[in-house]
Amino acid sequence: MSGFGGEGRPVDLGEVHEGTVDTEDAFARVAWSSLVEPGDSTAGVLVEALGAARALALVLESVHRDVAVLVRACLDAGVVGPGEGAAFETALVAAVARWRPRTHALDVAAVVASARRVGSALLLPGDADWPERLTDLGAHAPLVLWGRGRLRGPAGALRRPCLSVVGSRANTLAGAEATAEITSAAADAGCSVISGGAYGIDAVAHRVAIAAGTPTVAVLAGGIDQLYPAGHVELLRTVGHQGLILAESPPGTRPTRWRFLARNRLIAALGHATVVVEAGARSGALNTAHHAAQLGRPVLAVPGAFSSPASFGCHRLVAQGRAQLAVQPDDPVRAALEAAGGPSAQPEDAVPLRSASEDPEVVRAVDALGRRPTPVTEVARRSGLSVAAATDALALAELQGLVVRRPDGWAAR
Repeated sequence: MSGFGGEGRPVDLGEVHEGTVDTEDAFARVAWSSLVEPGDSTAGVLVEALGAARALALVLESVHRDVAVLVRACLDAGVVGPGEGAAFETALVAAVARWRPRTHALDVAAVVASARRVGSALLLPGDADWPERLTDLGAHAPLVLWGRGRLRGPAGALRRPCLSVVGSRANTLAGAEATAEITSAAADAGCSVISGGAYGIDAVAHRVAIAAGTPTVAVLAGGIDQLYPAGHVELLRTVGHQGLILAESPPGTRPTRWRFLARNRLIAALGHATVVVEAGARSGALNTAHHAAQLGRPVLAVPGAFSSPASFGCHRLVAQGRAQLAVQPDDPVRAALEAAGGPSAQPEDAVPLRSASEDPEVVRAVDALGRRPTPVTEVARRSGLSVAAATDALALAELQGLVVRRPDGWAAR
């Protein structure tokens, strides 16, 4: 493992990285991100204590011999206290066994080439644009970040106060409207809006942010080239143009259930505050809220009807004292601004307002409306959209004043 790929190809990190981090350390971090799963705390401890390059060299040596040298290096670095050596050695043996299958396939050159092909840039701890709030994750902090979009400089999407907006994939109309109002308030305050790119609440948050001209950040569960779900490829590409797509796994990594759960910690850590709009009893949004609360971030939850299963998780968060009640759309925004260090005016580099009528799904939904109020199910049938997508599109159109909701359906203004 020098500065070469699996077939001796030289690795030029300058193709994807503009920071001042030591090249050897940068190379090792990219290798580490290919070797371990997101949030691997054992890897995090080793990299923090020994440095990425030395830790990687010792681990690769341990794969072919034993972990004795690695354990000694950790003891010398004060990673474990007196009497903890045996337990730590057991954990290291398990970790090395976990990583061993991937050591023979490490190819940093291939990773860099794949990232370059999709226009992705590499961000590392120590870079000027690295979000320092990620250090709150401790040993679970990401080793690297891959980004597409507004990653660097004063216009970077993560340079602003950030509000994480999460919720159910199977949202209700009320949930879509609440998300639109909160996101609009965040845009008015100059915040970036962070979410996960999923169907439902995530999609509404991203679309409204795009229409309002504020940066929105989608944190992926797989590699930066794995735009998921498939139905949101165009949406995520738009996010990458106006805002930012982020991933911690190397290109080519498939999104899986455990990676979605690991991804949630990044959404929580990147946001100065997190708001849960709708969440069922087992919603992944509750996992994000849990991470945010553990990090000491403000967590807010939007209330719903007593009878709504989509709001059960939100009500439970408030009842258990794990979230504040969001009474007004700007409550989560104020929490994010205060956590970020104070009020924020609209930045001079704000993206010009984009009309909702430019969104193809909004165009289809609005065109599907007749002279009389039309139920959302009928709008979905006429437009060829799913009911969830039609609901999101109509909520965005309402925010822009294109449609109005009546008791018996939607109507164009």
